[in-house]
Amino acid sequence: MAKIFIDGESGTTGLGIRTRLAAIPRIELASLPPEERKNPQAKAALLRQVDLAILCLPDDAARETADLVANLGDAAPRILDASTAHRVTAGWVYGFPELAPGQSQAIGTARRVANPGCYATGAIALLRPLVDAGLLPADLPIAISAVSGYSGGGKSMIAAYEEGRAPPFELYALDLEHKHVPEIMEYSRLTQRPIFVPSVGNFAQGMLVSIPLFLDTLPGKPKGCDLEAALRSHYASSVYVRVMDAQETRTEPESLNGSNDLELRVFTNEARRHAVLVAKLDNLGKGASGAAVQNLAIMLGLDLRP
Repeated sequence: MAKIFIDGESGTTGLGIRTRLAAIPRIELASLPPEERKNPQAKAALLRQVDLAILCLPDDAARETADLVANLGDAAPRILDASTAHRVTAGWVYGFPELAPGQSQAIGTARRVANPGCYATGAIALLRPLVDAGLLPADLPIAISAVSGYSGGGKSMIAAYEEGRAPPFELYALDLEHKHVPEIMEYSRLTQRPIFVPSVGNFAQGMLVSIPLFLDTLPGKPKGCDLEAALRSHYASSVYVRVMDAQETRTEPESLNGSNDLELRVFTNEARRHAVLVAKLDNLGKGASGAAVQNLAIMLGLDLRP
């Protein structure tokens, strides 16, 4: 029996993790009373009793809890951080098991794992295999567009949409400083900062991440089928990441909701030598809570494969 503490269990990601863990045997959830959740002494006492702590907190609060754990010495639990705080921090393993050979094993033995961001998951899943295969130069200028359901925007955004006070669609982070860009660069192995334009639509959850490419600007001038083949090769043994045939001329963001799946497609117009890479995922699944539970299972040696 593994004892788990979700620090920030009342937030969207924390609630999603609790729901998923409820169906898993050999898991015991530990909790603090609401009045004690910001008490460092109470939190330290609980942390000494658990095997793994999942941080579903704002970045500064996540750093505080991570520091608290670091001071517990041999009594410290392992940490899985779902915030942005430690995704590119030395000493933390990036929690995208499908990133590269050996990544799942690194997660399994790590003391500290950083859960990926939702947008970053889609972008990295598309880019990293192509950079590794030499099909995309690391210094290629890249633009990434994405749309997410409003559930990823926190309590105030969720309330605005559910009460009918929000617009049907909006671009945001137009200062071009979105917090997921550093991890996209780091784990896609990009050396030139991409332009990233996220957006939110009037639907609760689901996500599309898209990356347009001019094929004739790429080394060797590959065809779209070459990009697809590289993705299929990379994810051939993956349980949750699938490369799909791009037979339609449109796609929507919600069909994977409630799952931990990630679908990748390469849409191509060979006559124009244009391609668009598209990732589809549930922003609360593979983009947050689902990915956290997948990482937890790896860290604890549990087999949750469907």
